[in-house]
Amino acid sequence: MDSVYFDWNATTPPLPEVLDAVHRTASETWANPASVHRPGQLARAELDRARGAIAALVGGHARDVLLTSGGTEANNLALRSARGTIVLSRLEHPSVVRVAEALEREGTRVAWLQPGADGRVSPECLAARLAELSEVALVSLQAVNHETGVIQPLHEVAKLARAAGARVHCDAVQAVGRLPREHWAAADFVTVAAHKLRGPKGIGALVTRPGVEVRPVLRGGDQERGLRPGTQDAALAAGFRVAAEHAIEGPRRYERLGALRDRLEAELIALGVRVGVTVERNGTAQRASHVTNLSFGGWRGPELCAALDLEGIAFSSGSACSAGTAEPSAVIRAMLGEGRARSAVRFSLGELTTEADVGRALAAFARVFARLASSNPHQGSLP
Repeated sequence: MDSVYFDWNATTPPLPEVLDAVHRTASETWANPASVHRPGQLARAELDRARGAIAALVGGHARDVLLTSGGTEANNLALRSARGTIVLSRLEHPSVVRVAEALEREGTRVAWLQPGADGRVSPECLAARLAELSEVALVSLQAVNHETGVIQPLHEVAKLARAAGARVHCDAVQAVGRLPREHWAAADFVTVAAHKLRGPKGIGALVTRPGVEVRPVLRGGDQERGLRPGTQDAALAAGFRVAAEHAIEGPRRYERLGALRDRLEAELIALGVRVGVTVERNGTAQRASHVTNLSFGGWRGPELCAALDLEGIAFSSGSACSAGTAEPSAVIRAMLGEGRARSAVRFSLGELTTEADVGRALAAFARVFARLASSNPHQGSLP
């Protein structure tokens, strides 16, 4: 039996058209894009076509699309381009938080904002922090949180940052192709990853406003205007282009998921009431339509994921980039504390999710809860 997949925030199933484009380009247009001969120029044309599609999707100009190995590298480039104080919260993705921590150890001043219990970074909190700081270079804020789906107040934050003379970096990996681009339009740096858009893994982009300086992390050749040296892969770029073209209509496809998400969430909370397990929603601010994060009191998130995986239901207990560790969700811990973090799980739906998928998930949860109750009715812990 195929699994019901509720982990679209971790990665998305590649489109058949994407796979076709990757395979065709890999077999026909495999030359080095930096070469001046015709085969090389055909490969370079694939890169240029990809830049155009990404610019049309994200906003901006193709010349300001910097191709990277993925969202992680794009976030690293954005943060390491700052020349002064960086402001952010621990709600950000590990590829932002850990870079900021590394920069802090290297001597860069980093100001950490306290997020609200609702999962949102408060503009008022940022304003108070900016009033205490000098030489702020960069404020980093997601468009959509990767674990809770909470939509962050980027427009208000950008106004405050600009008044302080700072640039704004937006990790829009979980928003591009799911929300209208107005949600990240105020940013100076925008991060996007192809595999979150049903594209291939191993390629992403940092899209900047005209004139915004990017400082290279790697040194080498002159590829990507010397900002990201290394031979580019025309095949991955071709797949990214197809995914970006598909994602233009993504927000319309994702709108319908709100009803499915709400049903899954409400019925899991009701099931918890029936069996005596407290189920609480993490992130009460406005959310994207496809994500819910729930804590199951007394249960450990990774064990719950493992139990449901045996039932054919795939979801996660945190960021995919933190999977395999014993640490609870850093996002939920920053919002609501250790206990809620240890029992938190994330469901992220996608454009292929159906009513039948939600029904299968609810039936599987009922079976797992029943086994728990029969094996140890006094302990909210998986057997």
